[in-house]
Amino acid sequence: MTPPVRILRAGYGPRDEPDLFPDPQALSLEAGLPAALEQLAGREALVISGAGMSTASGIPDYRGPDAQPRQPMSFQEFTGSPERRAHYWSRNQIGWRNLQRAEPNAAHRSLARLEAAGAVRAVITQNIDRLHERAGSRCVIDLHGRYDRVRCMACATLIPRTVWSDRLDALNPEAAAVSADPADIDFAPDADAEVAYAGDAYRVPDCPVCGGVVKPDVVFFGESTGPDDVAAAWHQTELAQALLVLGTSLTVHSARRFVRRAVRAGIPVVIVNHGQTRSDADASVKIDAQVAEFLAAAEAPLSEGARGRRP
Repeated sequence: MTPPVRILRAGYGPRDEPDLFPDPQALSLEAGLPAALEQLAGREALVISGAGMSTASGIPDYRGPDAQPRQPMSFQEFTGSPERRAHYWSRNQIGWRNLQRAEPNAAHRSLARLEAAGAVRAVITQNIDRLHERAGSRCVIDLHGRYDRVRCMACATLIPRTVWSDRLDALNPEAAAVSADPADIDFAPDADAEVAYAGDAYRVPDCPVCGGVVKPDVVFFGESTGPDDVAAAWHQTELAQALLVLGTSLTVHSARRFVRRAVRAGIPVVIVNHGQTRSDADASVKIDAQVAEFLAAAEAPLSEGARGRRP
């Protein structure tokens, strides 16, 4: 048996303990699938998804074995300094296009079919890439926001990211003229990018309605999740008959709290992730596997179980 690989500081910032890939305490897909199906089949499941859902779409994850250590800009940095905002937008202007180019993968499409079959009631996603919606999922809560629009912090005006991109390019023609090969850019899941051009001369427009500060319609580190999204997520958690966690280490509290609520309510929790998570001890079943592989094996029996539940 190959020993687990220890990865230090994978993702954002230092960890108290190394990440392990694979999780030595988890079941393999072959061993864990029957137990997972026993917990999920015939129940309407709520899904919590993370960055591991989208790696097959070319979007990097935060804490996987290949993740690079990153220090994202915090909400306090962004709001507290025009220079830091300019730095952010010069990078995001490159990085957001990686999300725009991404296409839903087999895992996204499988979840959409499971929702249509009645096996999945809703998806709470920590991803900002909108790939669940593009795959056809209808009930999706974008817990950490969405990359495809920006919001004025003063008047709450929403602007499509494509429109905002044109305004940034118009103000920064020299930066707009630089067209680096995407293969040479280090992208991040939050639409950040490691780019050479991030100078103080980068200009950022104000809100066209009120002159306020505009930020991406995503939740920064250090920023609270939107209350409407949280309320919707709590509501779906209360109605769920099972909880399926896919492709997330549940490092941040914003998603982990729904796992805790499910445990207190006594509904089964199945976690599928490559590597350890912060909620492994709460799982009824924990499988170390790629999300797409698990869903490929589980979709047919879960769909059949949902059909058997219908009157």
